[in-house]
Amino acid sequence: MTTTLHSPARPVDTAGRHTHDEPRLQLDETRGGLRLVQVRDDLARVTRPGGEVLGYVERFADPQGDKYRARRFIARQRRFVDIGEFWSRSDATDCFRFA
Repeated sequence: MTTTLHSPARPVDTAGRHTHDEPRLQLDETRGGLRLVQVRDDLARVTRPGGEVLGYVERFADPQGDKYRARRFIARQRRFVDIGEFWSRSDATDCFRFA
């Protein structure tokens, strides 16, 4: 995995959850042959090296901490399909290699 931009890790509350009022990580990264481009604070675009958009990884709040939703773009139908929800951004990204 190659990361091109770092920012400080977010604080964790006493229950071990990330606090939601702090700035988020802003990363563009390459993972398993896929590229993630940060679109906004809670959304990253997943592309192949040639630029084909595969979908998005979206971060959202859960009572137990941040979760990540993988949404696959179906170009022929011009729509998105939810692949799944994950506890880590890397797991959500990895599912695009197999979906």
